[in-house]
Amino acid sequence: MRRCNAARRLILAAVALLATVGVGWGQAQEERPANRGGPLVLLAAIEGAIGPGSVHHVEKVIEQAHERGAEVLILRLDTPGGLATSMRKIIAAILTSPVPVVGWVAPPGAHAASAGTYILYATHVAAMAPGTNLGAATPVQLGGGGLPTGEDDESKDEEGKDQDGGRREGGGKDDKVPKDAMEAKMVNDAVAFIRSLAELHGRNADWAEKAVREGASLSAEQALAEGVIELMAGDAATLIEKIDGREVTAGSARRTLATKGAVLEHLEPSFLTRTLSLLSDPNVAFLLLTIGIYGLIFEFSNPGSIGPGVIGAICLVLGLYALHQLPLDYAGLALLVLGIAFMVAEAVTPSLGVLGIGGLVAFIVGAAMLIDTDLPAYQLSWWAIGGAAAVNGLLLIFLLGYLLRAYRRRGPAEGSGLIGAQATVLDWSAATENRGEGHVWVHGERWAARGDPGLAPGQPVRVQALEGLTLVVGHADAAAAPRGLQPEGG
Repeated sequence: MRRCNAARRLILAAVALLATVGVGWGQAQEERPANRGGPLVLLAAIEGAIGPGSVHHVEKVIEQAHERGAEVLILRLDTPGGLATSMRKIIAAILTSPVPVVGWVAPPGAHAASAGTYILYATHVAAMAPGTNLGAATPVQLGGGGLPTGEDDESKDEEGKDQDGGRREGGGKDDKVPKDAMEAKMVNDAVAFIRSLAELHGRNADWAEKAVREGASLSAEQALAEGVIELMAGDAATLIEKIDGREVTAGSARRTLATKGAVLEHLEPSFLTRTLSLLSDPNVAFLLLTIGIYGLIFEFSNPGSIGPGVIGAICLVLGLYALHQLPLDYAGLALLVLGIAFMVAEAVTPSLGVLGIGGLVAFIVGAAMLIDTDLPAYQLSWWAIGGAAAVNGLLLIFLLGYLLRAYRRRGPAEGSGLIGAQATVLDWSAATENRGEGHVWVHGERWAARGDPGLAPGQPVRVQALEGLTLVVGHADAAAAPRGLQPEGG
């Protein structure tokens, strides 16, 4: 009895301990947003190429910062650039954020190139860690367009001004004259955009224009001296300390940052953000699209298999969604789909390689054209294109080999069930006055046939003989006795 009571007491004590821990954890969770230890500062990283995943990540962390009443949101940047459309969405989210956003290029060795420079200029406070750099914001690095090329360079002096001392529209120095009107429009648009961001926060607009027109770059120390950034900080604690007391305009409100004694919390990308980042990889999108198309083709050719159709449909939808997020070249997509269609047509209607080879060429060219960008991070890998082309080529070689062997081998034996079987005419035409040719459907297969010129599509006929791979057919009410395996004219 004493042992039972002791065991009961032990169980009750364990339950009480778990309840106490649960209540304490719940209270901690409830107190966490209140940040009794000090103001809340959230830190989120933007790493790698700027794309749809980056947009989703930034929008979500800004939303969380607002909901949790954070004093400041720090975006730690380390990016080589990215897509212009994604960059502009991120900048729009920053400019409309009710929570001040601090751009911080870190850790040492990181850079904010191309699109990263624009994003840094858009933040309310710009900072860099020692050993970092920014710049090279030409449109060619933003996923489209070309770098303007110079002409008549001899008419410029060493400082990049025209010899008459003139300056171009936009206020910045320009030692390059775009040759192409479209390049000029892209560059001027980019210049106007980055100058507007610089003027919004009182930063060096002339150097911003130089970063666009000439691809200029600066180290952290040079950026501070040039007035491109407000401060330098080697770690997050130093950054939080230095931004305390600064005045910024977030949304439409002017506010003074109070980050003394702040609690720093890191925000990791969500599962959806990671998924979007994976899907925005053009190689993944290309493979999903290819798998999806082949899955549906296999399902349609073998109705009822279900599995390939389900997998193909899912992969196709994901692939199309991923391509929708990328700068897609529709001519490349059309060639890609046309190439696959030709290779499928080779399997259905053998043409001894004409359709198959043409389809393989169209597939490779279409894949090479599929993504319309000069940004290396968002270009299709030749390894992915070559791998997919190799698989298609092997399937084509196997198919052609199978067809050649089928043409060389003798026809089915007389006892195979073809002779005397009833068939249905698919298509028919009169080759001569006494002979017609076409195709018939028998035993679930499509066969070449010859017979009476008066036959019509849909008419039932009976197989009378087999000559190679061509059936000799007659009217269904004719005698079904086989005439034997005799060559034509025998």
